[in-house]
Amino acid sequence: MPSYTAPVRDMMFVLHDVLGADRHGIPGNEELDRDTTAAILTEAAKLAETVLAPLNRTGDAQGCRFENATVRTPEGFPAAFDALRDGGWTALDCDPAYGGQGLPHLISTAASEIFSAANMAFYMYQGLTHGAYNAIHAHGSAAQKALYLPKMVAGRWSGTMNLTEPQCGTDLGLIRTRAEPQPDGSYRITGQKIWISAGEHDLTENIVHLVLARLPDAPEGVRGISLFVVPKYLPGPDGEPGARNTVSCAGLEQKMGIHGNATCVMQYDGAVGEMLGAPHAGLRAMFTMMNEARLSVGLQGYAQGARAYQMAREFARDRLQGRALTGARNPEGPADPILVHADVRRMLMEQKAMVEGGRALVFWGAALIDRARRAEDREAEALISLLTPVIKAFLTDKGVETTVLAQQVPGGAGYVRDTGLEQIVRDARITMIYEGTNGIQALDLVGRKLGADGGKAVMAFLALVTGFIAEHQGQDSDFDAGFLTPLAAALEDLGAALRYMQTAGSTAPLDALSGAGDLLHLFGHVCLGLMWARMARAAAVSAEDAAFCAAKIATGRFYMARLLPATRLHLARIETGAAPVMALDEEAF
Repeated sequence: MPSYTAPVRDMMFVLHDVLGADRHGIPGNEELDRDTTAAILTEAAKLAETVLAPLNRTGDAQGCRFENATVRTPEGFPAAFDALRDGGWTALDCDPAYGGQGLPHLISTAASEIFSAANMAFYMYQGLTHGAYNAIHAHGSAAQKALYLPKMVAGRWSGTMNLTEPQCGTDLGLIRTRAEPQPDGSYRITGQKIWISAGEHDLTENIVHLVLARLPDAPEGVRGISLFVVPKYLPGPDGEPGARNTVSCAGLEQKMGIHGNATCVMQYDGAVGEMLGAPHAGLRAMFTMMNEARLSVGLQGYAQGARAYQMAREFARDRLQGRALTGARNPEGPADPILVHADVRRMLMEQKAMVEGGRALVFWGAALIDRARRAEDREAEALISLLTPVIKAFLTDKGVETTVLAQQVPGGAGYVRDTGLEQIVRDARITMIYEGTNGIQALDLVGRKLGADGGKAVMAFLALVTGFIAEHQGQDSDFDAGFLTPLAAALEDLGAALRYMQTAGSTAPLDALSGAGDLLHLFGHVCLGLMWARMARAAAVSAEDAAFCAAKIATGRFYMARLLPATRLHLARIETGAAPVMALDEEAF
């Protein structure tokens, strides 16, 4: 049975040595001293390692069962969800006014990585609930908050998001689901939604669906979409589940991976709902949930890479094959561990560099969210908005690449089920697709985020990286050569790409859009370059755990030397414009 060990030591390093989690000056963060975070993460690790991780293969093998319009989750999932709920993990960063613990989003993010890496399909049930909680918290009336939030925070009721329909995915302006107003102020929701994760299951007493639909007088397109709360069971006078609503699961999707999570076709047949937020403003309200979901999916991407890396690393330590070119490392045995071979080292170093860099980027993003929410920092809010498509798409693209590299390390053993790696590859693959495909994320970055508010956020990011280089330049020649010089070169590539996009965007939009994916990856590499420079600086001045810090610096040097130069390739592609992309006539495909 493949095991999982939560990387608590590395998380502590990022939280405290790199981000200074308890020194941000953000209300609430002063509680995150090392002892507190260590206690929280150690407890999360126990649940993940002993309960959730052993169920990962069970969930994949059994999947969810659809029986008489009811979905049964895999064996062990209901008890595991009880443990998650009883441990208070559903309430970590939720509002104390509704029963939450009020901890920073940063610590909730760290715990989420542990749970997602251990069992991604299982933790999706809670992840979606947290997103629905945030949408209701941000846009709900006082009565809606009082009714729904305490039960969602307590883990008694779960939540979903319902956007996609058979005829539309990204183009939400084509939604057909209808919402008919009723004399009592409620609405009757009629339509079908597809690919609804956690749409039906047996883990909670009730399921709170957030559904996009159109009012009878709605204008065309996305401006005519409203958002509705549609519970599986209608709350009674006491607020507890009462009569069954006319919403049902019409079937389960048969998927490549995440078999333990129910992906449902949901049928609404005049189901009773109430509007969340203002009429025709549903997309804005839903984006509260979608933006959180996109950041969570970026986390899933590198977290699956982290799980796969652990498996590949252990195999490489144990598998004996061939001899090291520099002399036998295991002279008493028939061969050396494959970890001694250069190409195996290369694959493992790529995995380690991407996983640890991704962790730092997501944790930094979570810290920006805390700063935006708790300190009302508008610059932080603008920066995380800019980074959201980068985090989602770059870390899931690289996360899947990491799982495939990990699968390659054992060779044939990685292709069969015994090692567990083939499941991780299949599970990770969805992260590049849901919550907006990665191509859509690239278009969002180029078409919306770069020019938002006159480009202030992207200019702030460039200034942040430039400022870091200027602050540390000349203090340590090795750090300059190994980190600052390659980071400056990558930043120059990003600047050139942004200037190209600015010109192309106004004169030749196809040139800009043809390079959108490359720009997103170029941006992502600069983000990880900054993270690795920050981590190397923190490791260099740390007085603790010399071996850990030396490994951190060496991994950072690998990233800067071997992976960051990809920015040159992406810039070269961007500057070719649309001609190579659009050269073929449609009938030639």
